[in-house]
Amino acid sequence: MEARGTGRGGGRRRPTPSPFFVQANVDAAVARLAAAGATVAGIAAHVGDEADVKRLIDFTVSTFGKIDVLVSNAAVNPFAGEILDHPDSALTKIFDVNVLAAIRLVRAAAPFFAPAASVVFISSITAYRPESPIAVYAVSKTALVALSRALAEELAPSGVRVNAVAPGTVPTKFAAALVESDEMRRESVERTLLKRLGTPADVAGAVAFLASDDAAYVTGECICVSGGMLTARL
Repeated sequence: MEARGTGRGGGRRRPTPSPFFVQANVDAAVARLAAAGATVAGIAAHVGDEADVKRLIDFTVSTFGKIDVLVSNAAVNPFAGEILDHPDSALTKIFDVNVLAAIRLVRAAAPFFAPAASVVFISSITAYRPESPIAVYAVSKTALVALSRALAEELAPSGVRVNAVAPGTVPTKFAAALVESDEMRRESVERTLLKRLGTPADVAGAVAFLASDDAAYVTGECICVSGGMLTARL
């Protein structure tokens, strides 16, 4: 399923679909996964739209009957600069998609969680050290770390585990600006102990662990997948 936060500005208006927000993209991903032998179905949804969140959960439950794993990965960063320079529209969009959408997803999914279900929020290494020009984005990711701990406590009586993953620099399309020059890429590499940038597979491995029975006794935690990027954290 595709659940990216896209569209313009703040407010509650339904955003105009973007290239990321089309069923054709979901269908292509479903076809690739099915070809690899997975049992899979997909629907395009905008997690910043509460009606779409409900439609996404309803589709999932009607297709598979229950929810064993929920991974909230949607994020936006429409503005770069000092915190006090952010317009309200950018602030609203960042927190609506990066934080409130995560709460909406869990709220909508909660009645359908299987016993011992797993929720995973994708945070960021910047959550531990918010810095300009992406400090607001980083603060939204800090909120996800706190949210995972708070929901872990709330959902523990039902057996649902809630954790987070904080990736370091992974040169995806979303993070392209962080490594747009050879110098910036070298600086990012030098900030890691392993002297390389991350890959989507590195992050996926941590998510797969938290979603699996191997992590049956792990909840309220955040796993940093950064190659040892952060030294200011105990």
